Amino acid sequence: MIALIQRVTQAAVSVDGETVGAIDQGILVLLGVQRDDTVDDAKRLAERVVGYRIFADAEDKMNLDVRDIQGEVLVVSQFTLAADTRKGRRPSFSSAGSPQHAQALYHAFCDAVRSFNVSVATGRFAANMQVSLTNDGPVTFTLTSP
Repeated sequence: MIALIQRVTQAAVSVDGETVGAIDQGILVLLGVQRDDTVDDAKRLAERVVGYRIFADAEDKMNLDVRDIQGEVLVVSQFTLAADTRKGRRPSFSSAGSPQHAQALYHAFCDAVRSFNVSVATGRFAANMQVSLTNDGPVTFTLTSP
């Protein structure tokens, strides 16, 4: 699994002009699922995202995680993160999980984040979504499961 995470002051996702998920301060997660990913991968990656210390403490050091700031998480499925871009001019999606597999792990990831008592908003799986955000910093990291 691949999680592109961004520290945000606000983020929202809409489908057909309707906002389906929105958060204030927290983490926007763009989540890609690969074909060999498992539920255990989803749980481990959720634990990493929730515990990742990317928020400033009183000394302006990145020492706080999303729980420390009572932040929220917005999770948006993004299969293009699983693309193989190593050659050619067109991405290959042969390593991406099937829609059924990816949807199950997307939900497992969201449930795992919620299990840490973090508020989770979501996009709509497999929909054409528009994502808006204010990246704080900017701070962006890529986390992957083993």
